[in-house]
Amino acid sequence: MEGALKGIRVLDVTYYVPGPYAGMRLARMGAEVIKIEPPAGDPARYMGGGLVHEANNAGKTIVAIDLKSEEGLQEMRALVGTADVLLETFRPGVMEKLGLGYETLKRIKPDLVYCSLSGYGQKGPLALLGSHDLNYMALSGALEQMSDTVGRPVHPTNTFADYTGGLLAAEQILSALLRKYRTGKGVHLDIALAEAMAEFQGNHDIYQNRGVSESGIPEIGGSRISYAIYETKDGRYVTLGALEEKFWHNFCEWAGRTEWRSWGAKALGSLEHAQVAAFFKERMWQEWYEASLTVDCCLAPVLKAHERFQHPQFKARENFKQQVQDEK
Repeated sequence: MEGALKGIRVLDVTYYVPGPYAGMRLARMGAEVIKIEPPAGDPARYMGGGLVHEANNAGKTIVAIDLKSEEGLQEMRALVGTADVLLETFRPGVMEKLGLGYETLKRIKPDLVYCSLSGYGQKGPLALLGSHDLNYMALSGALEQMSDTVGRPVHPTNTFADYTGGLLAAEQILSALLRKYRTGKGVHLDIALAEAMAEFQGNHDIYQNRGVSESGIPEIGGSRISYAIYETKDGRYVTLGALEEKFWHNFCEWAGRTEWRSWGAKALGSLEHAQVAAFFKERMWQEWYEASLTVDCCLAPVLKAHERFQHPQFKARENFKQQVQDEK
């Protein structure tokens, strides 16, 4: 919500993606976000020509401070005295060694919301080990769910755990701010990126524990022709999510294949699936794109990232327009 955090000051002592993304979300909501970087800058400035840094730090004031110097520590502590939130993404123990741990800083600002965002959290056998997004995806069970038809995990080209962790950090900071203004108390938040991804496994856990499925909800696990990914004539892809019978029937009616109406739960790899797949390959991707805008059957084209800017749904949304403007 634009302007909701007006008057809140956030010290963003983070690098790369998850912390900067969390700070940028708070800035979008009106917080004054001061990003503290070392004299050489956030290492993300040197990745891909600095584009990673540019993409995740809009709306912030960036200040260079050498936290390893006494002068820099004094400057940082003075800022803490004026702040509501401190967000950091160092390995566990680093902020304490710098003299900027939570126990130290709460003596300066007792109601400080102090958020530590790290790969595996502040405690545990992996807490001090180096790690990146692919590791969190693997350990949480999320990567295994992105497998091809022979069960090989597919390598993501986006950092889903980083962004999910950033979202969770922003959420928890907002919750802690509400608590702060109700009670006057600060808090140390300990958020782990691996755990953030693992939170999405609730459906899988209950189906596994009840002995129903090892792959979560059976109906959406890639077993039904009505809920699947299909290739088009020109080698691109569309998604059909006609899980409910009414949507599958709508698709069959539109396709002129009323004889398919009873096929919704048929398995991938079946003769019925082969017919549906062949039908999708009769049309170019653009034709399916256009159909998805009008046919009420849970149909959506697989867009390339940049294509979303031209999709009428995104173009019509004011929130999306504002995000695009913020990132320019």
